[in-house]
Amino acid sequence: MKNVRQTNINIHRDSWVEINLENIAYNMRSIRKNTPEGIKLLAVVKADAYGHGSVMLAPTLLASGADMLGVASIDEGVDLRQAKINCDVLVLGAVPVWAVESAVNANLIIAIFSPEHLEACKQVYERTGKKPRVHVKLDTGMNRIGVSIDDAVEFISQVRNADYLKFEGIFTHLANAEIREKTQVQIDRWNQVISQINTDGLLLHILNTAGAMCYDVPNSNMRRAGIALYGLYPDLPEDGEVRKPDLKPVMSLKARIVNIHEAKDGEGVSYGHTFTAHGTRKIATVPLGYADGVPRGLSNKICGFLNGKPVPQIGNITMDQMMFDITGVEANLGDVITVLDEKHSIDEWAKILDTINYELTCRLKVRLPRIYTRG
Repeated sequence: MKNVRQTNINIHRDSWVEINLENIAYNMRSIRKNTPEGIKLLAVVKADAYGHGSVMLAPTLLASGADMLGVASIDEGVDLRQAKINCDVLVLGAVPVWAVESAVNANLIIAIFSPEHLEACKQVYERTGKKPRVHVKLDTGMNRIGVSIDDAVEFISQVRNADYLKFEGIFTHLANAEIREKTQVQIDRWNQVISQINTDGLLLHILNTAGAMCYDVPNSNMRRAGIALYGLYPDLPEDGEVRKPDLKPVMSLKARIVNIHEAKDGEGVSYGHTFTAHGTRKIATVPLGYADGVPRGLSNKICGFLNGKPVPQIGNITMDQMMFDITGVEANLGDVITVLDEKHSIDEWAKILDTINYELTCRLKVRLPRIYTRG
């Protein structure tokens, strides 16, 4: 039997995303089994848990093996706090100096990497008497945010000596985990810094989802789990050992048929008539489109499944609707067409569009209700 919960978002639409919480728990436990004893795990729930719903997933992740959560911004962290999620939460992205006090008031851990961050943290402490909780972010080769390797030891020394801070960790991010040679350069730079500092009491994390499957870094005691939580694998090296945890798909995308009609021979379908009927075709329309996060570039390239049978999507995907050729399939108004499920994952879309699965899960918009199931 399937147990269902639903978020209170636009429940009057006949299209929705289903999230399997049992599979979320399975994936978290599988990642934990794949992690050496004594190593902590941070579950990344940024971008609304990659489009899956961070507030709804957080309790399951924490109950299944996550030690703390990671978000991209203060606002994402505050959302968790407002939902009474009280675990440690690290803001992985750059925090504006004017927003440090908001992070402190929400008991969020922030990433710092500049003198401006230090000054902002000092001012917040002087105003509030509260010490900001911080992890130092190193730039070992991503060239995005972080203190440079050349300045890292001195900066960390300043942080260690700052009586207005709670210094709790150091981290960096791998830019090319799928390329061993480039990753080794980053690991060497990380080790260069860590070997020169006092790390007592600090969380040290360099390995992301892909990194954790491919590398061992002794100078670290926490790993970050991201896309694998959601049943998807990142790009991985083609050479060397890869330790892939067993994962189960989490997300399904479904919509109900709102119209069935026939297109006659030679008639076009949707904007631009990119599909032309050859013979009479039976067409079903569902209320799902690119404004919901189904890329227009998938037009005429994917299938749905109706009563267990594949039905090709036809014509350009429009903002709010798309059409399927259901010729030869018994169907009625209200029948469900499944666009994504456990057997047909978003990885197939990513291959068609030459992108990554992360981007596509994040595109599925909040106007789609999320239905949370177990079993």
